[in-house]
Amino acid sequence: MPTEPLAYFITFTTYGAWLHGKDAGSVDPSHNQPDTPFLPANPLQESEARGAMTQSAFCLDPPRRAIVLATIREVCRHRGWRLLACHIRTTHVHLVVHADAPPEKVLSDCKAYASRRLTEAGLDDRERRRWTRHGSTKYIWDEDQLWNAGDYVLNRQGDPMETYHDPEALEALPNGRGSEGPALPNGRGSDYAPPSEPRPLGSAGPSEPRPLGSAETGGWSCADGYSPKD
Repeated sequence: MPTEPLAYFITFTTYGAWLHGKDAGSVDPSHNQPDTPFLPANPLQESEARGAMTQSAFCLDPPRRAIVLATIREVCRHRGWRLLACHIRTTHVHLVVHADAPPEKVLSDCKAYASRRLTEAGLDDRERRRWTRHGSTKYIWDEDQLWNAGDYVLNRQGDPMETYHDPEALEALPNGRGSEGPALPNGRGSDYAPPSEPRPLGSAGPSEPRPLGSAETGGWSCADGYSPKD
């Protein structure tokens, strides 16, 4: 076992996107891995969580997604971290990154600077709550895990939204290109279906962010197939 991880697999969600007790299932520290059971629905718990919210749920529309991706790339360049893969969804963000800092630092910086850039763009005021507290910070220890994380982030999230990948880092990994992994159980968390031919890793979306405002503005909603384990 190496003493230092190859990378981190980091996920954070938007404010109010997935409340404990939700009928589609929620997670806690013992129920937070893909393909494992959710906590059972608890309408009372969900109602209490919703009642505790101080603002409406926050969603990332196409212009906001473009800003968040550009900001994460900016932060990684500035800190000297290598961003390997990233996917900005309507209600959550996935990134795979190599960094010489704790994953909590990466998570905190990405959230803080994304909020700052969204405020500077005039899309939200500085009092807007955008993110849930903390997030998921998983360690990647070997190349198989790195490949699987990259494939999951880029190719198994449903229709691509704002994506980035580092082809130099990911194309050379073992097990060939693409993945034929199954969709998550019961349709939760992903509408990915195995392609007839494996797609190259990262083929689900562009490697460069689209200019702000160039994405389509229709058709997005908070319900983009998100699972709290994604």
